Amino acid sequence: MTGDTQLRYRRILLKISGEALMGDLAFGIDPKACLKFAEEVKAGLKLGVEICLVIGGGNIFRGMTGAAGGMDRAQADHLGMLATVMNALAMQSALESIGVPTRVQSAIAMQSICEPFIRRRAVRHMEKGRVVIFAAGTGNPFFTTDTGAALRAAEMNCDALFKGTQVDGVYTADPKLDSEAVRYDQIDYLDVLTQELRVMDATAISLMKENRIPIVVFSIHKKGGLSEVLTGQGVSTTIGRKTRKS
Repeated sequence: MTGDTQLRYRRILLKISGEALMGDLAFGIDPKACLKFAEEVKAGLKLGVEICLVIGGGNIFRGMTGAAGGMDRAQADHLGMLATVMNALAMQSALESIGVPTRVQSAIAMQSICEPFIRRRAVRHMEKGRVVIFAAGTGNPFFTTDTGAALRAAEMNCDALFKGTQVDGVYTADPKLDSEAVRYDQIDYLDVLTQELRVMDATAISLMKENRIPIVVFSIHKKGGLSEVLTGQGVSTTIGRKTRKS
């Protein structure tokens, strides 16, 4: 383990979209993509950071899309939760293939393939250096995996919620569509909500605001990006409370 005197955070929850696991595929899970993200997590662990994960399910099934197509919303959301369990098991396999001890905990009980979510057990796993992957969201329909990530970050007493995205932070507009979009280094929770920047859903951001947990938005696709941000060297945007001038 390297010296950790310059670490900005000691325990984090990393949220990755399900689409990120597709890699170059049009659908499903690309083992190469899983391995790439597993290497990023392993590098973060070597710094001395405790890490837990939440992975979306959009690469397999998205509940809101199913509901829009006429499916019962609660039923569609439960299908989406099962998709996140599949992604969690794939990421567990990738992590353990490179020597990272991992546990999957599901909000929906399925003891034959993973543990049920038990907060104190999850904390103990992390204290022992294991990566805990939280699956099945909150276990309830009508809540996104962003909200599930925010809830678990609060329950685990995380120092920050890291949101791995396609771009290196929060911008005034979509930088892929607007060449004049400007990236924020820091922005207040309320500004994200009022400007409708759509980094995470409003429920998740409000929960982080209430618990004073910063959200760090960075590019999940940059090699070594997670470690750089953890040590204050990488490019990212921090969503938190603005420092008031006296």
